[in-house]
Amino acid sequence: MPELPDVEGFRQVFESCARGRIVRRVDVRDAGVLHDVSARGLRSALEGRRFGAPERHGKWLLARTGGPTLVLHFGMTGRLVCGHPDDAVEAHDRVLFTLSGGRQLRFRDQRKLQGLWLAHDDWDIDRLLRRQGPDALTVDRAEFDAVLSARRGSLKTALTDQSVLAGLGNLLADEILWRARLRPDRRARELTEADLRRLYGRMRGTLRAAVPAGCVPPRDSWLTGHRDDPDPTCPRCGTGLRRSRMAGRGTVWCPRCQPNG
Repeated sequence: MPELPDVEGFRQVFESCARGRIVRRVDVRDAGVLHDVSARGLRSALEGRRFGAPERHGKWLLARTGGPTLVLHFGMTGRLVCGHPDDAVEAHDRVLFTLSGGRQLRFRDQRKLQGLWLAHDDWDIDRLLRRQGPDALTVDRAEFDAVLSARRGSLKTALTDQSVLAGLGNLLADEILWRARLRPDRRARELTEADLRRLYGRMRGTLRAAVPAGCVPPRDSWLTGHRDDPDPTCPRCGTGLRRSRMAGRGTVWCPRCQPNG
């Protein structure tokens, strides 16, 4: 599932492919990815408009035009692809934006769990994002402490709750907690000042390393690089990793590096 680094990568694709270009044509090949707007409505709103600089909040991407704003969420399998209008169309290319300068931006998505919205003004944008917490990449320390300290549940659940922090998913949450040496089932409200400081620092460091890769990289020195091994061991201490499910999510941690309490 795309997480913050993936969506930041999609933002960069949008930036390089579409920023400053005029939308010449919108081809909706599958209206099942559209929300609260018809194919005709999307074409009418965007054709002839010029895309501005794209913005990201958590896992959401906003593409303003000086009028309506195209809002994208990539669900589990969505992505953006930049090409040319004469490139072969693939089976999962759902919406094609033909742009000035011979470019074409494609929204490609196999499972169609989220998709595209059209926001007509700032009120519409606020309505779509009203349940999103602060962006995990830009949140400051004071707000981070405040939103976590207010949670009653586990750390893993809090970190992956988009209303608490926007942008973190399953892989990032496990990676950050492993780096911070905190068990995923630890209660968020029980963290000490030192715990919060360490967790915030490890989150910032993990995101700074993952964003340039455009994903949560499965490096040998990362938990992510070993979580799917047949017999996974901790890359830091060699202890066998534990697997469980928390809030319906597969969770991996090291019982030695992440002790209870």
